[in-house]
Amino acid sequence: MNILTKITENKILKLAGGQSFARGEKYFEEERVKGLRIQDNKIAAKVHGTHTYRVKLWLEDNTLEYYCTCPLFERDEVFCKHLVAVSLAAQEAGIDDLDSTQKQKRKKDRVLTSTDIERFISAQEKETLITLLMDYAQSDDRFYEKLRMKAAAGDKSSGVATFKHAINEAVNLDVFVDYRSMRDYTEGMYDVIHSLREYFKSDSAEAVIELTEHFLKRLELQLNMVDDSDGYMGDILYEVQELHFEACKKAKPDPEKLAKKLFEWELNSDWEIFYGAAEKYASILEKDGLKVYSELAEKEWNNLPSLGPGDDRNSYSGNRYRITSIMEALASQTGDVEQLVAIKSKDLSLPYHYLEVAQIYKKARKREEALKWAERGVRMFPKHMDSRLLEFLADEYQKRKRFDDAMKLVWQIFTERSNLEEYKLLRKHAMRGGAKQWRGWRENALDHIRKTIAKRKAEQKNHGWLWNRADNTTLVEIFLWEKDFAQAWTEAQEGGCTEGLWFKLAHLREKDYPEDTLAVYQTFVEPTIMQKNKQAYHEAVEMIKKIKQLMTRLNKQAEWEKYIESIKINHKPKRNLMKMLEGVV
Repeated sequence: MNILTKITENKILKLAGGQSFARGEKYFEEERVKGLRIQDNKIAAKVHGTHTYRVKLWLEDNTLEYYCTCPLFERDEVFCKHLVAVSLAAQEAGIDDLDSTQKQKRKKDRVLTSTDIERFISAQEKETLITLLMDYAQSDDRFYEKLRMKAAAGDKSSGVATFKHAINEAVNLDVFVDYRSMRDYTEGMYDVIHSLREYFKSDSAEAVIELTEHFLKRLELQLNMVDDSDGYMGDILYEVQELHFEACKKAKPDPEKLAKKLFEWELNSDWEIFYGAAEKYASILEKDGLKVYSELAEKEWNNLPSLGPGDDRNSYSGNRYRITSIMEALASQTGDVEQLVAIKSKDLSLPYHYLEVAQIYKKARKREEALKWAERGVRMFPKHMDSRLLEFLADEYQKRKRFDDAMKLVWQIFTERSNLEEYKLLRKHAMRGGAKQWRGWRENALDHIRKTIAKRKAEQKNHGWLWNRADNTTLVEIFLWEKDFAQAWTEAQEGGCTEGLWFKLAHLREKDYPEDTLAVYQTFVEPTIMQKNKQAYHEAVEMIKKIKQLMTRLNKQAEWEKYIESIKINHKPKRNLMKMLEGVV
């Protein structure tokens, strides 16, 4: 199927809506669409508006897919005015979707396609093509740099200098780059990476090592000047480091010099450049390089102060974290458990660090050592406990048939949070003592939850607000998990719960209690509409559809007519909502 048959004027209008279509048509008539390409059921172009945006349309399993770099599309993925403009331009340019009479009629006036351009290029003399390329290169900086790198790949004398220049041009920018602009900003860097890979294939591995290191230095300087919310720069860093690794494997640089370089970078980089280098580069560093790396790490490690319980000096510093990671990686390579424990023991400022040591011993099948460290951690932090450490110790007690000791710890975990996950944990441990034990613990747990909810509701009444609303959500979750759906509904009715739970309950009661389900949906329609955004309108319409089904089932057609009419009257100014409701009525 030809893509042009998917973007007829009527189909574009249906996808975009009247307002976007009109704006896009205006853009098309003003000839704002530039660089239109139609090839292999793909359409690409740029549209000059407030900014220049890139637009793509393509067929995937005979379904039209599309993309635009404008903020509206990035946010809502709508068929925006830029997509409309490009679609109309493509229609104007293409004639493949027309019948033979129409083709003949429009053939004289049609715009040349990519196939025509390829045919033209193939017929040109070399000098003509050189002129065309250089003319275009003078007007497009990115294309110019790509040509320059292509030329540099075959020039040993100036290749490094040329690539460094290209890297600087791609990375350096004097202004802050927001997340919307990151895609365009990083495209030039990907051009450089692609060209470096081509350069690498031409026996230039040593040069590529130097160039990737230069690339990483420039990136580090620039990373504070970008909003990388979507992770574009993270991907660039990964690609450059992978190319560096491949080049080192091929060029085999001096192991000791490489070790010093990698260690210095891994220790001091705020962006985890060459993180885990000792393990990744082990085969390249070989024995001599790893020795140098280890000596540098030991020297830095020995200057690091030991931390005890409650001592958080530099506990969270990036430098401490990095050197600790380096030492742990080196110890893991040797398989020396006591060495790894010694490294972990240098920072015992948190209960979780005791757990880490206990887990190391457990993995090494030294169960008594694991138990001692877990118990020691609990003793050292009586007021600031980590539930993960308590759970670990409870499991160890259970294995030793110390049921009461285990339950004491698990109850402590439960009373700290009293949510569904802790309830499940409590049951898991209590059931080790049998069903009768669980019945007693369950009664205590539910009683504790009810008292906690009552206390929170009293606080909410006295103070007027709480960070988390006081309701019966936890009780509803527990009874749903236990498949006691009737009690879950009762708890929701008596104390309220989250919106998601109300809908889950409504679904469960729909077959036998449609009136209850209907009441839930009617309750949430108005609050959802009042959020006043496209997603909320969509959710409200889905609820209204459900209300219609339920009222029809309950023979409440007259009530439905009144209900939908009230929605339309109360929210008439909300045109998007009214449009969505057209398919419901």
